[in-house]
Amino acid sequence: MKEAVVEKKEASEGDAAKWVRDSSVDRRGSLPLRAATGVWKASLFIITIEFSERLSYFGIATNLISYLTKVIHQDLETAAKNVNYWAGVTTMMPLIGGFLADAYTGRFAIILVSSLIYLMGLSLLTMSQFIPSLSPCDGTSPCSRTRKVHEVVFFLALYCISVGTGGHKPCLESFGADQFDDNHDEERKKKMSYFNWWNFALCCGLLLGVTVIVYVQDYKSWGAADLILTITMAVSIGIFYSGRSYYRYRTPEGSPLTPLLQVLVAAIRKRNLPQPSSPDSLFEVPAPENSHKRLLHHTNRLRFFDKAAILEGGEAASGGEKYNPWRLATVTQVEEMKLVLNMIPIWLTALPFGVCVAQASTFFVKQGVAMDRRIGSFEIPAASTYALAAVGMIFSVTVYEKLLVPILRKSTGNERGINILQRIGFGLIFSVVAMSVAALVEAKRLRTWKHDALVQKRATPKPSMSVFWLAPQYLILGLGDGFTLVGLQEYFYDQVPDSMRSLGIAIYLSVIGGGSFLSSFLITIVDHITGRADGGQVWVGKDLNSSRLDRFYWLLAAINLANICIYVAVARRYTYKNVQRRAVVASDCREDGEDGEARA
Repeated sequence: MKEAVVEKKEASEGDAAKWVRDSSVDRRGSLPLRAATGVWKASLFIITIEFSERLSYFGIATNLISYLTKVIHQDLETAAKNVNYWAGVTTMMPLIGGFLADAYTGRFAIILVSSLIYLMGLSLLTMSQFIPSLSPCDGTSPCSRTRKVHEVVFFLALYCISVGTGGHKPCLESFGADQFDDNHDEERKKKMSYFNWWNFALCCGLLLGVTVIVYVQDYKSWGAADLILTITMAVSIGIFYSGRSYYRYRTPEGSPLTPLLQVLVAAIRKRNLPQPSSPDSLFEVPAPENSHKRLLHHTNRLRFFDKAAILEGGEAASGGEKYNPWRLATVTQVEEMKLVLNMIPIWLTALPFGVCVAQASTFFVKQGVAMDRRIGSFEIPAASTYALAAVGMIFSVTVYEKLLVPILRKSTGNERGINILQRIGFGLIFSVVAMSVAALVEAKRLRTWKHDALVQKRATPKPSMSVFWLAPQYLILGLGDGFTLVGLQEYFYDQVPDSMRSLGIAIYLSVIGGGSFLSSFLITIVDHITGRADGGQVWVGKDLNSSRLDRFYWLLAAINLANICIYVAVARRYTYKNVQRRAVVASDCREDGEDGEARA
């Protein structure tokens, strides 16, 4: 098992050729022509549609709570829950889209179909503003109650966007990463940069969404903003489709969950067998030549599942040539099962960070509404303050990629600079700081509001506290995003089995969705408990000035601080994916975690 794996260079590089629709190679017999010249061009087509999707998503999501409270006339608690429910569904749907892409359709087809569904949702939003029979009001002014038909069409459009995102998000990022060959050293390094620059482009879309689009929504019309998003998405779909001849395509290999279930069944059937004395005695099938399938080394974690790879009886006599996959699994399949199980604690410990992220598009925005947003004669849209989080993320990603990684590579010898879990853990610290700062700022805002009410002698005084007091909490949370969210993307793409990479991105997105649902759950619990404990004053009330969001933020800070301690304990015990190198002459061909990492 540990002997050298020696293959001709041409055979290894044939892996990359299999990804391309036209697998012809150049005269030197090296990488496919498109692999050598078209990798970044293909990535550019893919990033274009991601930019458009993020422009649309954040243009809607960041100002959604304002629309629900101002146009549909919901109270703060109901609006916050509805935003969290929609964000939760939108970021959980990718689990379905990712599974279908990995198992049956391939990523390109899912991206194309889901983009059209996304376009349909944007079109419905536009129609709900411009078609008189679907508009929010019947023409009377002021409009104190929204028509039911508008609410139905509006939420139908939102959840069409959720379904579109369900196929879009898990497949697009992994499809872009597929353009880089893991068996080629230079392309593997480029892929590490790809995740950083992908998020840079994502943040550019976010910035335009929360500035230009939100400005149009607040000061022009919601319909005009929806029309801009619809046209932009239609154009970007055309651009993405026009790049189809440059792309590398992975062929779906069937349900990625079936091999995991087979390992479980085989291990249970052989549960009474003694533990194997040596991993060399376990069953493995060599990867076929010209295949992109990679084999995994044996690890000593969760050794119960090793029993699934023990040869017994007729299996041993035939050398495993003909075997029942429900009774005998390969070492690689067993290790893939271990990878998936090892991810569960990481996913759970990432959820509190997802709760903090959910506050930026809900309560942070409502704080901005209740503050002074004037710069001279110009008034900043409240949702545009979300751009500060994007600025923080762009700054942290750029500094990490251009400054920290080169320095850390030299000092640690690690291709990534630091390993993935260390990057995630460093970002978790920012969540505690961000929530603490948010609590202090909200406490000051409440004191200022009470003072303004006394001075101005008005129940709803004109706010005197500048919205730029929110800048620190947005920036700090954005800095954390640059470490934790980018790290989670890379982690769930790299550490899942190779056949589950779309599903891996979906699992990453489910951290944000789970955080949104958990945020709604916490609001309900806190509302119930504090309504009794504080003599009827709830922490999250009908409006911001009757609430105590500062205490809610302190609660989140405490939860995240406790979570960091748990995360460190989990990360220290984590074992990375242990991939066998191909086309490498060595006495011990180990590649831990794809980047030379053996342990966290």
